[in-house]
Amino acid sequence: MYSARPGGPVHRDAARPRGASELAHHWTLDPDITYLNHGSYGACPRPVLAAQQALRDQLEREPAVFFNREGPLLLLSARKELAQFVNAPAAGLAFVPNVTTAINSVLRSVPLPAGSELLVTDHEYNATRNIMEYVAAERGCRVVVAPVPFPIAGPEAVVEAVLARFTDRTRLAVIDHVTSQTALVFPIAELVRELEARGVDVLVDGAHAPGMVDVDIAALAPAYYAANCHKWICAPKGVGFLWVRDDRRRDVRPAVISHGANAPVPPERRYDIEFLWMGTDDYTPALAVPAALRFLDGLLPGGSAALRARNRELALAGRQLVADALGSALPCPDAMIGAMASIPVPALAGLPAPQAMSALDLDALHDALFRDYRIEVPVLTCPAHPGRLLRISAQAYNAIGDYERLAAALRKLIG
Repeated sequence: MYSARPGGPVHRDAARPRGASELAHHWTLDPDITYLNHGSYGACPRPVLAAQQALRDQLEREPAVFFNREGPLLLLSARKELAQFVNAPAAGLAFVPNVTTAINSVLRSVPLPAGSELLVTDHEYNATRNIMEYVAAERGCRVVVAPVPFPIAGPEAVVEAVLARFTDRTRLAVIDHVTSQTALVFPIAELVRELEARGVDVLVDGAHAPGMVDVDIAALAPAYYAANCHKWICAPKGVGFLWVRDDRRRDVRPAVISHGANAPVPPERRYDIEFLWMGTDDYTPALAVPAALRFLDGLLPGGSAALRARNRELALAGRQLVADALGSALPCPDAMIGAMASIPVPALAGLPAPQAMSALDLDALHDALFRDYRIEVPVLTCPAHPGRLLRISAQAYNAIGDYERLAAALRKLIG
């Protein structure tokens, strides 16, 4: 039976059966905590933090020179390296603080006639759904939600569910590359191809994709692609990017309007100028992206591709251990897993019913795992699934023993 005793003892007997990853020393994470939540906020490695601090020192030595001369050139150089990593034309790529900012910029810019429809799945991140509902109410549009099953038989079920909600009023679809709560890798290439063939622009929510899966924006060719760099690229907090296809670029304005709005430049340069400067801020997270890319590429002999494969294999092994401990069936085929996996949690005696959580709420099972076993792993709810989901992440600092420790803790809790 589940037992959540306030102030109960930490169970050191559930210590990790194996040691930490041989790569864990590159991070500043607390060694007393089994950290399985890279997907929420990422974790920035020591060399990248050092590179960021060097940039901050450079800024503070002569702020005017940095902001007026050095900074813009460094941003353009960083943009070029990031564009190469995601195989995107650099001209359409702009740094933003996070995906939420990028999606706000697109949805609040694009022409949406009254009566048009915005298409999204029920796996989409709550913040994005809120932006869509806000814009729809403002423009007299309607948000149409495609229910995608979870558990799910395979990628084709996603395509079928999305296309079933297409109508002649659909103007824009916001589709995950990798879903947040359910941790599914969607068949994004097929979705973009099918929707664009029907005259629907696609905004890809790639919050979790770069660094977790191979991202080839030139091959995808969506109208818009938004992503974070602080998650699986392991850049400092406060940097993501927006890429806009050249035929849609003139319509898109940043969420923050600043000096570039009336700069004397040709219309085709407006996008770059406006997104380059959105007010005095700490731009070092963006400037440290090249350091993060080099760090990831140097961890394993096969570079970042080998790291992605390693993390995926670990996530697959970890989800099997957790599913076995919970007595749960695997909710999706291996082909839909990247470096995260969500496992349905059965109803547990003594555990309160799951509720939709606000930004400040944490689940009772999450709290018990953290308090009693020092395991940080998110327990989530999702409109696509009525019960709890336990979502694991796999990054270079994780080892199989982390998931064995989680499985042992779960067995004790549900004992």
